[in-house]
Amino acid sequence: MSVTFVVEDRVATVTLNRPERMNAVDAATERELEAIWQEIEARDDISCVVLTGAGERAFCAGADLKGAETTGLDYWSESRPNGFGGLAFRRSLDVPVIARVNGYALGGGFEMVLGCDIVVASTKAAFGLPEARVGRLPLDGGMVLLQRRIPHNLAMGVLLTGRRFSAAEMQSFGIVNEVAEPEELDAAVARWVAEIVACAPLSLRAIKQTVNRTGHLSPAEAQGLRTPALVKALKSEDALEGVSAFQEKRAPVWRGR
Repeated sequence: MSVTFVVEDRVATVTLNRPERMNAVDAATERELEAIWQEIEARDDISCVVLTGAGERAFCAGADLKGAETTGLDYWSESRPNGFGGLAFRRSLDVPVIARVNGYALGGGFEMVLGCDIVVASTKAAFGLPEARVGRLPLDGGMVLLQRRIPHNLAMGVLLTGRRFSAAEMQSFGIVNEVAEPEELDAAVARWVAEIVACAPLSLRAIKQTVNRTGHLSPAEAQGLRTPALVKALKSEDALEGVSAFQEKRAPVWRGR
């Protein structure tokens, strides 16, 4: 398998497992990722996802061009409604996703990072959209996502040069939440995971679903939208448990209902 998927203590770890190919994504890997995201969406025992790449060199170097026979136009015409890796602009996944960026996040790899909610990167990580340097385009999210995340001139600096940017630079742009030395990367990710899992599972889903579904609305319109996850969370046993635990000065026991 080119992707490993493990769930433990409400945390799913999704690992691109093609280190010999810099964890580049081919057609088979794309299908595996889509199946994994669909499974996570269908489960209620996952509060957080960590997405990373195997080995020390790469998070994901993008699409695997080795032996590629399709033209850029053919690639663009293929249906990928959720963006690169099934994640870049997926809006049906209501579980928080942390990108653990251990190395190169280039092309589609960077697009997958843009599809995550929190980004923790190694000081050795490098980000970029180099497609223009090989006569291609960032078709699966890069051109349409980056301009919506950071100032125009910063986005164009990434898109029009194809050069690599450090984790520190991406943190200054607002793309990366935390930068850690390689030996401290897992500890940094674990801190974010622990803080997320400490929250009520239904609250997490409601927050992400509301953010996903209201970005195009005015604040007033968004405030009035009753997303299914929001209503479920407000009516849940966990909503009562959270208040009780606060009043009793104890840690809440979440039941996800």
